[in-house]
Amino acid sequence: MAAHSRLRKVIKWIFGIIVVLFLIFFYGVVPWFLTGIVTTNRFHFHDPNDGKTPQSFGMPDYHEIDFPTSDGITLKGWYIPAAGAAKGTIVYAHGQNRTRIEMLPMAEFAHTLGYDGVIFDLRHQGASGGNLTSLGYWERRDVEAAARYAVEREHAAQPVVAWGISMGAAAALMAAGEDPGISAVISDSTFLNYRELIYHHYNLFFGLYNRFLPWWWPYLPRFPLANEVLYWSASRNHFSASDFDLEKAVERINPRPILFVAVQGDERMPPWYASKLYADSTSPTKTIVILPGTKHGEGFTSGRDQYKATVTNFLAKLALR
Repeated sequence: MAAHSRLRKVIKWIFGIIVVLFLIFFYGVVPWFLTGIVTTNRFHFHDPNDGKTPQSFGMPDYHEIDFPTSDGITLKGWYIPAAGAAKGTIVYAHGQNRTRIEMLPMAEFAHTLGYDGVIFDLRHQGASGGNLTSLGYWERRDVEAAARYAVEREHAAQPVVAWGISMGAAAALMAAGEDPGISAVISDSTFLNYRELIYHHYNLFFGLYNRFLPWWWPYLPRFPLANEVLYWSASRNHFSASDFDLEKAVERINPRPILFVAVQGDERMPPWYASKLYADSTSPTKTIVILPGTKHGEGFTSGRDQYKATVTNFLAKLALR
């Protein structure tokens, strides 16, 4: 009987240790690992245009550039002058785990409209320097630096427009919120604020992938796992989540023009994000377009004609201001 009692105690101790180890792993290691993927891991999604240059898109008169950000990071890119008298300058900002290559089709289109262009790799992406990705918060300095380089070094034409996709759009909005020298923004498929971004992707992850995981997985509470990911990802990037708010950035941009772009079936950045940001804008020339498609950031591919027409009209209105 005594031996049986001791065995039960040993089993309880072992079970308790397993539970503690599981909690440490799930609520300690997992959020640290996930934030590492977002902030410090450096990789590049394949792009069908990898290896191409502006010359591949009919823009042979370009040259390699590099320029520093205000916090000392060297960025690499291309400067593409307009073929004739420029109507303005567009600074292109790509998405997370992408490079400047993602923006080449857009740069080709804007080049036909008569715009100078700065197309570059954001920090910690492509050929640029930097050790962290902040999903747009610190990348705002990259957009500001690119705009400053274009005007001061290349004597590029005004007005300056920031055109970004996803993380690049967040960076463009944040930059324009601080830099009045950016006259307008084309914001394609971005989010509302950092807290919403993390919580939405947490819910999306469990909703999409629960068929591959145990039945109880989707029922795990958002607290504390999502809160830990929110805290650690912001902390590792040295900013406060409350400071990364694109709605506040739009309020600071007002009344400058913004074009909000979304893809109808984009689950990562649903169209209501763009609608909410559009509602925040007080610009008399603000514009919104919801394009067909199902993939995040694919609007220029899935709804190209409508996208081009909307951008053409938006830039034409800007030229008349």
